[in-house]
Amino acid sequence: MRRLSFKPAANNPSVTSRPADQSQRRKTRKTAAMGIVAAIALTLSACSTGSSAADPSATSAKAANIAYFAFAVSGNSFATAQADSVKAEAKADGATLAVFDAAGNAQKQYSQIQDALASGKYNGFLIDAVDGAGLVSVVKQALTQGIKVVGVNSALGPDLASADPQVPGMSGSIVQPAVARGITGGKLVVEACAAAKKNPCQVAYVFNYKGTGVDTGTRQGFDQVIDKEPTIKVVAEGQAMYSAAGGLSATQTILQQAPGVNVVFGADQGMQGATQALQSAKNNNVLVVGMGGSQAGLARVKSGEWFGDVPVLPSTQGKLGTEAIVNAVRSGKSVGGVNPAADLPDAGLATTGNIDQFTGQWAG
Repeated sequence: MRRLSFKPAANNPSVTSRPADQSQRRKTRKTAAMGIVAAIALTLSACSTGSSAADPSATSAKAANIAYFAFAVSGNSFATAQADSVKAEAKADGATLAVFDAAGNAQKQYSQIQDALASGKYNGFLIDAVDGAGLVSVVKQALTQGIKVVGVNSALGPDLASADPQVPGMSGSIVQPAVARGITGGKLVVEACAAAKKNPCQVAYVFNYKGTGVDTGTRQGFDQVIDKEPTIKVVAEGQAMYSAAGGLSATQTILQQAPGVNVVFGADQGMQGATQALQSAKNNNVLVVGMGGSQAGLARVKSGEWFGDVPVLPSTQGKLGTEAIVNAVRSGKSVGGVNPAADLPDAGLATTGNIDQFTGQWAG
């Protein structure tokens, strides 16, 4: 995997040892997500085109007809932000674009890709996989037909811990690995349990679409951390389907099943609903840890309403994925694996103390 380096100022603190003087750290380590976008974009462009700006053949010699296979756009503000970024970059690059929304359904996405293959309309596929392992065979078919393929947001293959391309011949993979997201979430939950001073600390885990690649990998990473903490127990689970309504319902059930829960963890959309459930129950004792780094989620962290959040960068991913697939079609170059979140401040653990170092890329 290619780690693109745009580190903040020196003396970067580790996750487990943070300086007490938060104001000084902000002065020395101001990193904005939009700065990360620009830095990666410049490096990605340099790596992928392999030509000078004076050579127009690398960018205009071949029409780029791109099919974007989205995980679930409708009703999902994270996926909408990523799709908007894909559309904007395709327009800027002079590429044509068709968007296919799988609505979180792995079989539907597989069929959409098969239909696109049969149509013969496209020379580039940008895929945000619902089930990356299940798409390997159809990705191989696309590559055999000369279609360029780039994965974005979720792994195209069975390894949910890797940002690297997993099917030989792929032109790139722009992924913040699901396992890494789960590890970060697990670390924040450990910190929340310490702040709650509960032993044992009871945790509720809210999935999005349980069984999908992103959810499976996130839980794997989460468990890697929590399994090492004998005083922390996951006592309840729910499923929010990337919606506040789902999070509300799931948390209401969790509070009935496990009234002593101390921390609840899940994606920002679901945690919006979890917050509603806690407020309705007049429960001020449960700490909330979100995942996604939405504008709404980061605002709740800043206010102290949530304990922390795990930033994810949909606009960055959409932009870089589109750049990669368009350049692959026109130049044949591959960018390899790129994790856009590799150099986020404090390893991507957003808390009240460092929240000004993060910028949300989607509404939440």
